[in-house]
Amino acid sequence: MNNWQHEFIGEYHRQRIAEEVEQIRLERLALKSRVYRPRFFERTMFNFANWMISTGKQLRKRYEVPAVNCSHSATGSFAQ
Repeated sequence: MNNWQHEFIGEYHRQRIAEEVEQIRLERLALKSRVYRPRFFERTMFNFANWMISTGKQLRKRYEVPAVNCSHSATGSFAQ
């Protein structure tokens, strides 16, 4: 074999390795940027948390707002 053939084979192998490295890099990038799809448990916990938040807001509206809007003074006597 001539020297140029050895260089050609070496260059061919370098190009092939560079292509493999680029393919691996792209595969890793694709795995990192995968769209998040919550499973059953995550969806259930998310819905449960939202239900708790909305229930808490309703309870605050039910019990705190009337206490604030009360016509009696806070220092007044309850025995009238």
